[in-house]
Amino acid sequence: MGNILTFVRLAVCVGMHDAQKCHTLFQTFSDAYRSPLSVIFIDDIERIIEYTPVGCRFSNSVLQTLLILLRKPPPVEGRRLLVIATTSISHLLEDLQLNEAFNVTLHVSCLQSPAEYKAVLSAVDNCSLSESEVEQLSASISKPIGIKQLLMVLEMARSNGEDEGVDGEKVNPMAFMECLITCGF
Repeated sequence: MGNILTFVRLAVCVGMHDAQKCHTLFQTFSDAYRSPLSVIFIDDIERIIEYTPVGCRFSNSVLQTLLILLRKPPPVEGRRLLVIATTSISHLLEDLQLNEAFNVTLHVSCLQSPAEYKAVLSAVDNCSLSESEVEQLSASISKPIGIKQLLMVLEMARSNGEDEGVDGEKVNPMAFMECLITCGF
């Protein structure tokens, strides 16, 4: 059997009880082990464990399940699994000992300059912005912004365009500016 890459994006399980989340995590990892080469992407790991900085609350059963699954080697020889997780609360990984379950921790800084904003806006597929529009929008961002936030503003501008009767794949520069201001940038 050839190397088949399976990519699983673990989404937030809104409305699920802890037992359901634990089962979903277990099932996700089990499904990933069926392929010789798999990737599990956990976006906003703090959301999965229901971390709340007020009173420092989280779901211990989900955290423990996640820690066990992250540390456990694949049950079948020759199977490889890459788990990528993101968080906007980096100290959380240390506080909850999640950093020990990962081999590499990478800090991604906010985008700081018009050249960085331009690089991101130019790299997005189906953005439909002209080179001059990308230049103009990049120059108009006044403070550092995270790449995820910039992509969210771009997606919001697409959604606003659909409301105004513009093709949903196209980004209206005026809608982009409105969304940028709405998000505090």
